[in-house]
Amino acid sequence: MSQEQTFLAIKPDAVQRGLIGPIITRFERRGYKLRAIKLIVPDRSLLEKHYDEHKGKPFFEKLVGFMGSGPVCAMVWEGKDVVKTGRAMLGATNPLNSAPGTIRGDYGIDLGRNVCHGSDSVDSAKYEINLWFQPTEIQQYDRAIEGWIYE
Repeated sequence: MSQEQTFLAIKPDAVQRGLIGPIITRFERRGYKLRAIKLIVPDRSLLEKHYDEHKGKPFFEKLVGFMGSGPVCAMVWEGKDVVKTGRAMLGATNPLNSAPGTIRGDYGIDLGRNVCHGSDSVDSAKYEINLWFQPTEIQQYDRAIEGWIYE
């Protein structure tokens, strides 16, 4: 079965608050498969490429500075409709507009500290995965539970 992949980054605020485990647990409980994970303090070059679409906007420098201020937990997740569902699990970009039960709704307080980044499309996911990970860092493996998750 062909599965979609997405990129998820737990931002420095959430890493500092000890939220890596609870966020990973939500994706695992949903049935998604973790294909890659690393803790990294991203350099400016990586962040400028990642946030290229926001270059020139008033918040760009602050965003790049924040994302490079500490460790980020970068991950690749795989599963059926994982991009769209992953975004729904995250909630609205502004945590104050996120529903309770979403990651940002439960853990976020401020727009500038919104806990996670998730790819917003399949094309963005491919770009972001290739930007943050080498192909050898993405693991291929089978789980015994696959038949219990997918028809």
